[in-house]
Amino acid sequence: MDCLTKFVSPQLKMLHRGKVRDSIRIDDHTRMIVVTDRISAFNKKIKTPIPTKGAVLNGIANFWFEQTKHIIDNHIIQQVDDYITLVKEAQPIRVEMVVRGYLTGSMWRGYQNGQRVFSGVVVPEGMIKNQKFTSPILTPTTKDEFDTEIDEKGIVEAGLVSYDTYQQMKEVALKIFDFGSKLLDEKGIVLVDTKYEFGLLNGKLIIIDEMHTPDSSRFWSKADYEENPSNANQIDKEYVRQWMLANKVNGEVPDVLAPEVVEETSRRYQEIYETVTGKSFFLVDLPSKVRVYNNLVKAAVIKPGLIGIIMESSSDIDHCQKLKKIIEQYDVCVDMKVFSAHENGESIAELAESYNSSIEPLAVIAVGRPSNGLGSKLAANLSVPVINCPTCSDNTDLLHNENSSMYIADKTPAAAVHVDNVAYAAIRSLNVYSIRERLAYDIQSMK
Repeated sequence: MDCLTKFVSPQLKMLHRGKVRDSIRIDDHTRMIVVTDRISAFNKKIKTPIPTKGAVLNGIANFWFEQTKHIIDNHIIQQVDDYITLVKEAQPIRVEMVVRGYLTGSMWRGYQNGQRVFSGVVVPEGMIKNQKFTSPILTPTTKDEFDTEIDEKGIVEAGLVSYDTYQQMKEVALKIFDFGSKLLDEKGIVLVDTKYEFGLLNGKLIIIDEMHTPDSSRFWSKADYEENPSNANQIDKEYVRQWMLANKVNGEVPDVLAPEVVEETSRRYQEIYETVTGKSFFLVDLPSKVRVYNNLVKAAVIKPGLIGIIMESSSDIDHCQKLKKIIEQYDVCVDMKVFSAHENGESIAELAESYNSSIEPLAVIAVGRPSNGLGSKLAANLSVPVINCPTCSDNTDLLHNENSSMYIADKTPAAAVHVDNVAYAAIRSLNVYSIRERLAYDIQSMK
């Protein structure tokens, strides 16, 4: 099944690639969050993606952000694709506010081993597994690799957030948990525990990241819990965790899921989406990358295509600027770089990792010297069209350079185009419909 596992666009700056989310800079005030189909469990990145999972998480989180605006403002600007949301750039607070309504999970395991204080909260004696607390409790953790327990005093003393702001975070977290619990109860779901993340925007506290999703929360079937509280049916990604625990290899949980587990997990995520939002789950019947590309162009987040102008020497910058000017007339993004074919092997490998996975149509112009080793090196590493553009001092030099560009190694198909036409050749090689319309008009005008 089709999955979106990674977002790449050389037009946009990648800020962070997390376990599930890719975070991309749009401008100083805007960030783009791509919720992928990746899944993690036990702090392990699982190699097998779950189809539609990213769209489900994104949709559920945005549903809750809309529902809780009366409690606190959030970072949402606009959802531009099922998987993608534009958000306000906020200063994140490095504390996860974990709210628990029931004694279960890791907290129950600690309780069984004699622990009675969790993040500064004293839990009474005599409780049993999955028992409901008299009122929900807060057990904050640090926002790091280990999610370390920390109490209110430790948070303030560490300078993670001011005392007054933390009091506001506590109040808001408990209000949202109460609101979410009541709404989900009407839908036959128990909100067992969850985490909230906050940030500051112009000094004002807002809620960020995600909310009440199967990845950030624990859900039970209300009917199952009422029938058998100690063994309630969990309707989040616990299904994946339990399968991993039951299928350990040499004492280690696997990082590859069986096909039937992938299919069932995807079904469960879609079912939770429909139960929570009250809407049918639906995706446009296109490959994920095609749909994402179309939506990002429509939202003017990216240009319809990109041409990389890779020059062998910075002395060619004036010539490349002329090419750039022509290309940008067609609403195409230009990415200019200086690489030596002989000295920047690692840089070319990094370029290939980006260009070969790009969401948008892409072509490369290699601006090189006689023998143009740069063009052939790029063509050997890239899966996009590469066009040699020799820079020459006279016609003799031009003939030699163009001729040498034609004779390169097998399966490194770098084309050779005269310098006067190379920008237009690169634009056409993108084969983007909107650009072809413009080109057709220009051709007719020229005729």
